[in-house]
Amino acid sequence: MFLLTLKSEQMKLHKSPIWIPFFAIPCISAFMGTFNYLANKDILTKEWYSLWTQHTIFYCYFFLPVLIGIYCAYLCRLENINNNWNSILTSPVSIKSIYFSKFITVMKMLLFTQIFEGILFYISGKFAGFTTKIPSEMFLWLLLGFCAGAAIVSVQLTISLVIKSFSVPIGISLLGGFLGVAATAKGVGLYFPYSLFSIGMCANNPSAAAGYSISAFVISCVLFVIIFSKLGIIALEPNNNW
Repeated sequence: MFLLTLKSEQMKLHKSPIWIPFFAIPCISAFMGTFNYLANKDILTKEWYSLWTQHTIFYCYFFLPVLIGIYCAYLCRLENINNNWNSILTSPVSIKSIYFSKFITVMKMLLFTQIFEGILFYISGKFAGFTTKIPSEMFLWLLLGFCAGAAIVSVQLTISLVIKSFSVPIGISLLGGFLGVAATAKGVGLYFPYSLFSIGMCANNPSAAAGYSISAFVISCVLFVIIFSKLGIIALEPNNNW
């Protein structure tokens, strides 16, 4: 039954307008990052690493949180309109299956987004004239960004389940990105989910250690997923009138 629920969620993505922001937002982020790098080549002298900082400073704090907010809001949109939750919650499907089918579907979209971002970064580097090989650790940073994304997905999915609106959760994701900048600057990024992207992807200083161990980073991501997934499942309880 879970696989059927998961399949039904993924069918929502076929011929869906969600693919417009999927392609457009990373391209805008890559364009801004590349333009900023080319405009400051005199002080950004580490080629791939310098370009990485310019790409990820926009991508991690603003564009990707908003994109995840769009993914989650869209998957909940059909249920949030016309009281479709009533029919879904009375079907012979467990609440956990409903929640995690949405969670996995968004994570699949996030995986594609990270792969697309990696491709755009490589293309941008070649456009900038780099002849050296792309640093291998950047693949690890994309993977850690995917792990951080799981925390944001759990937060945004729960918000979209509680707030019956399409635009408000997206606005919250944008606000979360701005607050993530402040949390990272204060050194408390591990304790704020929207800061985990920049930590995992080494956005601030890729040529130096992030200041956190990978194990502490992963534990933080897992805890956020557990806590907010539990809240999301509670929010779906038929007797809950959030």
